[in-house]
Amino acid sequence: MKKNLVTTLVLTALTALAVCGCGSSQAGNSESAATETSAAAETQASTEAATTQETSDQEAADKVAALIDAIYVQTRTDETDAQCAAAKEAWDALTDAQKEMVEGEFADPDYFGRDTGDASLDDPLNQDEIGENEILVVSFGTSFNDSRVEDIGGIEKAIAAANPDYSVRRAFTAQIIINHIQARDGEKIDNVDQALTRAVDNGVKNLVIQPTHLMHGAEYDELVETVNKYADSFETVKISEPLLGEVGADATIVNEDKQTVAKEITNAALLDAGFESLEKAADEQTAFVFMGHGTSHAAKVTYSQMQTQMKELGYKNVFIGTVEGEPEETSCENVIAAVQEAGYTKVILRPLMVVAGDHANNDMAGDDEDSWKSMFEAAGLLVDCQIAGLGRIENVEALYVQHTADAIKKNSDSVKSEESGIALEKGTYEVSFNTDSSMFRVNEANNGKGTLTVNEDGTAYVSIALVSKKIVNLYVGTAADAENNEADWLQPYDVEVTYSDGSKETVNGFDVPVEKLSEEFDLAILGEKGKWYDHKVSVTQ
Repeated sequence: MKKNLVTTLVLTALTALAVCGCGSSQAGNSESAATETSAAAETQASTEAATTQETSDQEAADKVAALIDAIYVQTRTDETDAQCAAAKEAWDALTDAQKEMVEGEFADPDYFGRDTGDASLDDPLNQDEIGENEILVVSFGTSFNDSRVEDIGGIEKAIAAANPDYSVRRAFTAQIIINHIQARDGEKIDNVDQALTRAVDNGVKNLVIQPTHLMHGAEYDELVETVNKYADSFETVKISEPLLGEVGADATIVNEDKQTVAKEITNAALLDAGFESLEKAADEQTAFVFMGHGTSHAAKVTYSQMQTQMKELGYKNVFIGTVEGEPEETSCENVIAAVQEAGYTKVILRPLMVVAGDHANNDMAGDDEDSWKSMFEAAGLLVDCQIAGLGRIENVEALYVQHTADAIKKNSDSVKSEESGIALEKGTYEVSFNTDSSMFRVNEANNGKGTLTVNEDGTAYVSIALVSKKIVNLYVGTAADAENNEADWLQPYDVEVTYSDGSKETVNGFDVPVEKLSEEFDLAILGEKGKWYDHKVSVTQ
């Protein structure tokens, strides 16, 4: 009995100790758990605060991005000035970290943050008190301040110095760029409509338009169309030639303007590169590539003509390219292939553009993998970039001055509307025939061109060759009216066209009456299936 009792007491004591020990462990664990819970709560709170701040930062950045996207448009409205101011004010309120987060359809930190030079050095030439004689210099425009001062400003100053009897003013065709400059720098530049309204309000009688455009492309056509709407407000209106002059029918056609530009850009590139001649450059396996913009307009043949001009000058190590890859042989890939095939291992890139702006700095010389610099380097070529526009070359400026002088002297270039609407002397003129549909166009063999015949009485018609015989009649007016006026249907005639590969085809040609240049009018077409379709067309020089 005693033995069992002792045993029982011992077991009881051990059990008590075990219970006490277990209790102490649980207390310690509870304290540890409480500490961990507190730390976790603090971490969670900190994370939530950081997330909240990040969300707030992104919301602020997104607000600015939306404001930038709202002014990244080609149409000016009554709200534009206020929108530009609001975008800049919101940008200035951001922290540096928030600015880096700005990203929209068009917006990025570079919109306001990139340093492109001192805008205060630029003269927007939007002053009133113009006088009776004005030369309006019209450019696409650039938001790169240094380039605007040197390239566009250089041309404007040269024209002003050569024409002391005229007030020189500026207009840009790109409202997107105008808005960018206004929002970022507070500099206001007129668009074409604003500049022409300013001229009317100031009582200008004789207006000369000098475009700084490279060629007779879409921008030039749109400019002519806009100017014609204001023509009745002036006694005389004259539009000068773009830099490279008339386009010509095919890649073999060159002229003095193209020759001048080819020589001047090459000489400037050689000077900047430190070569005495192209031959010296070739000895060091160096080629020059001049990069233009490119276009789907019929004027794209101009780039091919510039390559022809280089060859005629004996410039074997000079190549012409285009950002847009039109014409096809001027795409970056094809130019790289041509350079390598000719055996050159080094390349100097330079813009074939009036202004060294976004295309020159980004598409040509940028660090992105799709820039020309990067693609040439990826092909194993050593690359150097020259960021300089044509507008800063003295003899190019002189060419613009000459074009302005020619326009002032040449009365037949006037686009002022007379009673007939055609302010041209009796004769024939090559013109562009523009339509609103790729299904209705001038035959590709004619590069979008037709022949305008002006009669002695001022009436005129344009002769065009279409792409086939599938359009059987035309009617000046709407499709609804055409069916009831069969006597006025325009009848086709056979035209034989010759394509670039030498093949020939007979297509339908038409003579279309033209009352006014650069003004849209209704022209209905009748297809083989007997259905009329409405179209808008215009004829421009």
